[in-house]
Amino acid sequence: MRCVPGAGPVSIHALAAGLVNESYRVARSGKQYSLRVAAADSPGLGLDREWECRVLASAADAGLAPAIRCCEPAQGVLVAEWVPCRAWTAEEITQPDNIRTMARLLRGVHALRIAPPIRAISPALWIARYSASLPDLPTALLREAAEDRLALLATCPPGAGVLCHSDLHRLNVAVGERIMLLDWEYAHVSDPYWDLAGWIANSDGSAQFAAQLLASYLERPALADESARLGLFVWLYDYVCLLWSGLHLTRGSGAGCREVAVRMKRLAQRLTDASGGRAGRVPAH
Repeated sequence: MRCVPGAGPVSIHALAAGLVNESYRVARSGKQYSLRVAAADSPGLGLDREWECRVLASAADAGLAPAIRCCEPAQGVLVAEWVPCRAWTAEEITQPDNIRTMARLLRGVHALRIAPPIRAISPALWIARYSASLPDLPTALLREAAEDRLALLATCPPGAGVLCHSDLHRLNVAVGERIMLLDWEYAHVSDPYWDLAGWIANSDGSAQFAAQLLASYLERPALADESARLGLFVWLYDYVCLLWSGLHLTRGSGAGCREVAVRMKRLAQRLTDASGGRAGRVPAH
């Protein structure tokens, strides 16, 4: 009653309950909104809800996220205008027009500027943060492969620090009158290739898909070292997702955990298959 705009009663329809948030569709005074409330404390997952509020304000002003009507980070409450939309299917993601659309969307995200203080996180920091809670999860091969790739990344010229959404998968892309992104809680400043890698990894994209996305993002054919660098980020993104999945399984319960367990097994196999030669052979995914 306090957070949702309007007057009179509020109707509430539960949508989903995840590891850190519960989501609802609410209606009041003839208008619909999405309501998100914190499900529980989430230590170790790298969330900063105050930063997220600032990011969402900038993204909404740019038309990249739904308009925010209430954001109270201390209470974990977020109310946004309801956006009629749908998600792309797995097949639609690979269509050339949609690859170009996603590249334009990412360029828009990466052009956003957030006033200091900023939240900058590198792949190494994500890995260190999650690994601290999961000392025995990845195999020794994968831990060594991650160390090798982080060392290799450290030798590469750093990319420009930009705002990254960092949780790009098809259910977070709202396709309607215009395309927007949902669920910005993992947003941070990093290398722009991190978002490209996330979209490729979460879409189980092929090498051709990765090449098309990178060329569309750069608005020119990619150079060989740019393609190899993207492949490095894709592997590291998959590894971070493997660690996140392990954390989810130690803290969550229910049907969602079964899906996470299946995804985790697929990620572990994909990472292992790509790690036969360690860092000396960095695949382009």
